[in-house]
Amino acid sequence: MLIVADVGNTNTKIGVFDGRRLVGSWRLTSRREQTADEYGLFIETLLRTRGLDRHAIDAIAISNVVPPVQQTLQWMCEQYFGIEPYFVQPALNAPMPLAVENPAEVGADRFVDAFAATVLYGAPLIVVDFGTATTFDCVNEQGAFIGGAIAPGIATSVEALVSRAARLYRVELVRPKEAIGRNTVTNIQSGVVYGYAGLVDGIITRMKTEMGGDPKVIGTGGLVSLIADVATSIDEVNDDLRLEGLRLLWEFSREGRAAAPEGRAAAPEGRA
Repeated sequence: MLIVADVGNTNTKIGVFDGRRLVGSWRLTSRREQTADEYGLFIETLLRTRGLDRHAIDAIAISNVVPPVQQTLQWMCEQYFGIEPYFVQPALNAPMPLAVENPAEVGADRFVDAFAATVLYGAPLIVVDFGTATTFDCVNEQGAFIGGAIAPGIATSVEALVSRAARLYRVELVRPKEAIGRNTVTNIQSGVVYGYAGLVDGIITRMKTEMGGDPKVIGTGGLVSLIADVATSIDEVNDDLRLEGLRLLWEFSREGRAAAPEGRAAAPEGRA
């Protein structure tokens, strides 16, 4: 059994695979001050909620974009599971070509998204991840990661707005019925939801023109459900893309070869 952990600036997502089957997943708040003991006890408790014993865990794969917790995660894996974890490091252990100016700058999270989508859906493609930042990751027809774009995340932008505008306040992030808001709440919701849908569609249109062909667009991330049905450019939604990518990369590292394509049938159907 394999534990996968995607450690982001805002959330940490943890999953457990039994072979290729995802048997449990959780989304937690990331805390930079969390100790190895806290991580270990927390994960052990999560496993028990699914009737899983930590001694049944054979391997751990981690994608981490928060450098201060790297050593803590290493210690947790060694002390609580007796396992040397596999860390995704695109510039060092990437099974996908990085056709960018500085491969060392490619974030582990973005690389995992691009790799997973390529295996599951085939190239060319664009992955849009709605997290702390909204990232666009492009893979060309030859299967190489060629870069993309980074925009402020939805929640990040709202926090910046309400912190700088004295008369505005936090609202529930849901899709309003109409683009023309009739009060402050629906005004903010319209600007956020329809505004970000326009941002996504606009950037993807430009990227498709530059890439040529018709790359498939995959949506993922914690806030993808807010935008997926509004942005007309998103073809598929895969909430577990990052977790699947970590599993695939761990299999590659273990077997020493590129992960075998799992085919389009393995991908979620429709826009889920």
